[in-house]
Amino acid sequence: MTTTKGTRTVYREFMIEEYRVENEPFYVPVSDEIELFEAAYAQKIPVLLKGPTGCGKTRFIEHMAWRLGRPMTTVKPTKKSDKSSTWSSIPLVTIACHEDLTASDLVGRYLLEGEETRWIDGPLARAVKVGAICYLDEIVEARKDTTVLIHPLTDHRRQLPIEKRGQILQAEEGFLLCMSYNPGYQSALKDLKHSTRQRFISLEFDYPSQEAEAEVIQHESQVDISVAEALARLGQKVRNLKDHGLQEGASTRLLIYAGKLIKSGVAPRRACETAVSWAVTDDHDVQQSIDEVIASIFE
Repeated sequence: MTTTKGTRTVYREFMIEEYRVENEPFYVPVSDEIELFEAAYAQKIPVLLKGPTGCGKTRFIEHMAWRLGRPMTTVKPTKKSDKSSTWSSIPLVTIACHEDLTASDLVGRYLLEGEETRWIDGPLARAVKVGAICYLDEIVEARKDTTVLIHPLTDHRRQLPIEKRGQILQAEEGFLLCMSYNPGYQSALKDLKHSTRQRFISLEFDYPSQEAEAEVIQHESQVDISVAEALARLGQKVRNLKDHGLQEGASTRLLIYAGKLIKSGVAPRRACETAVSWAVTDDHDVQQSIDEVIASIFE
């Protein structure tokens, strides 16, 4: 969000540990994942989310950050003429993992500033200090020597060693470490070490039922329910092609994108081609098969 004052543009930004989910993210439970996460949070047990691309893992974490913050809502007094404002008490720190992610990227490093050297905390250290939910997205993409540093945070110690400073950070009360990955991309080179995996409870995610997926598509894209049901049916049929040359089925996210294009006036077939057929594969034979499915649904 930006605002312009004369020739000056003002950007709305947050320190990473200040971000809180203020409005309820829309989430449709598939099973008992909400109750399991609440129990894990109460017992300070780290959580691993496993599931295919675009099935709702990140939205689930956002929903839980909002949901768990409600019982601890703080009312901030303002001027007498203003209404009191409320906000979630649990910050959410999300870290997108990649193969170049180093321990220093997570914990912190010394940086030169002018003629001085000063220490800058990394996002994991900040999350530990403020008691945030720290979400490591696609953890298998990170280097294994990087993921080892989270081990002291995932047992009874709940500590983060900062070797460069000779310090140990004790996690604040609300801190919880969560991470996710897509088992469909597992390989010998990209898999979790057993010493890491067995420090987390695991929640299995998958695409929702056709009825639930239609509800999600309708809510997120604001299309008519009949169009949402057709898109959900398309998603189910495309996923059945996974054993016929398709590496990954159409995600709920892509179906929502198609719905948004349709809501903006794009023809349904064209919207599904660009958001689904061309997005999931570059194989022309598989694209043709998906296009035939699209044509059968959106006649």
